[in-house]
Amino acid sequence: METSEGGLLGGRVRYAQPCRGFRSGIEPVLLAAAVPARSGERVLEAGSGAGAALLCLAARVPSISGVGVERDGELAALARRNAAANGFLGLEFVAAAIAEAGSVGSFDHALANPPYHPPTGTASPDSMRRLAKQGSAELLGEWTRAMAACLCHRATLTLIVRDAVLPSAFAALAAADCRASAVFPLWRRTGDPARLVLLRGVKGGREPFRLLAGLALHGADGSFTPAADAVLREGAGLELG
Repeated sequence: METSEGGLLGGRVRYAQPCRGFRSGIEPVLLAAAVPARSGERVLEAGSGAGAALLCLAARVPSISGVGVERDGELAALARRNAAANGFLGLEFVAAAIAEAGSVGSFDHALANPPYHPPTGTASPDSMRRLAKQGSAELLGEWTRAMAACLCHRATLTLIVRDAVLPSAFAALAAADCRASAVFPLWRRTGDPARLVLLRGVKGGREPFRLLAGLALHGADGSFTPAADAVLREGAGLELG
């Protein structure tokens, strides 16, 4: 696999990723910012790719441990190299499908940027992009059940999905006993529809659901807003309650 060297969080995190196929955008950085992990806690990620989300989370929260489950063995190996390059010794990456990963331990938090583009849409000619982007409601349910089975009581499960997937994501969380507690819209600009959302569920949770104010990513000139810049370049967290 040919890779390119780059950085996350304004260069604070060294990050290599494939030159071709699926390449990380801002989604894993935003996802990591929404996980309310504290030092000493364990975090599980499904579909971890080259490790961007867990790397960003480890940079923000010292002394966490994490397991990324990634079905592509080459990507899992690249994620392990990325973790080592940054000195994040508490991160581990397993080459497996999340629904078939078996026992990977018990966790305080789980996160995923799942495949959510409808399989009926135009398929990418690149197999890695297809696996990373296209998935059915049934696949989302499988991922959610597998993650929830590894969570402690009152642990959090955080997803980043497109707006159109929200009904399926709500249903998947409820079926996994991780009832949705908050939605955090991600507006491209103030006044635009929110195409991406962060969704939080809590294992065994019964607190009232909240629709939060969300985050505008870009200003009128197209640059990142100060609030978005704080997350994407400075490693700030996002509060989902």
